[in-house]
Amino acid sequence: MSGDPGGDVEIEISGNIAAPENFTSSSKEGFVMQLPMQLQLASPSAREWVMLQRENVRPWTVFFSTQKFRLPLNAQRWSKRMIKNVEYFQSNYMFVFIVLILYCLITSPLLLLAIAASLGACYILALKNAEKKIVVGGHKVSMAHQYAVIGVLSLPVFYIAGAGAALFWVLGASLFIIAIHASLYNIESLLGSDEELFDLQMEQV
Repeated sequence: MSGDPGGDVEIEISGNIAAPENFTSSSKEGFVMQLPMQLQLASPSAREWVMLQRENVRPWTVFFSTQKFRLPLNAQRWSKRMIKNVEYFQSNYMFVFIVLILYCLITSPLLLLAIAASLGACYILALKNAEKKIVVGGHKVSMAHQYAVIGVLSLPVFYIAGAGAALFWVLGASLFIIAIHASLYNIESLLGSDEELFDLQMEQV
């Protein structure tokens, strides 16, 4: 140690500086969270819609109660019954539609693979855009346009997989089941109506 107060003091600093572990993890989280804005906005609303539908589902024992089935007396009663049943059992009808879609996908492996391939392509695009935006001709291509391109390219695959026939089958089966249930289910016996008393009087006559 030098006694000269005006001399330079040398301080040796050695060793390795390790980056915090949470740095890499946070960067990975940021990479994953950089999903398309459309998906980020749609996801909470979709979950909220599903929760709302689940809360509004009527008891299935009431929905499938065959004792409530009764033919309407005339076209006017039938039309009002249809509207009331759709309003009252709309969540049940929605789940019937979803079950038919799942059944159609399970029984159509080729269609299921086509949908998985399309969703996988969308996921890969999301990862690519999280790293670097795709630029074509000096212009950034938005995620909506990229998804549109995937959708157009997927149409022939869906056609070969039988998506059109499956869609018409699901829609037809859903409409048939909903129409039969809404036409025959005597909703007035649950909600109560002056017209129900009138119907009973007409039946007695």
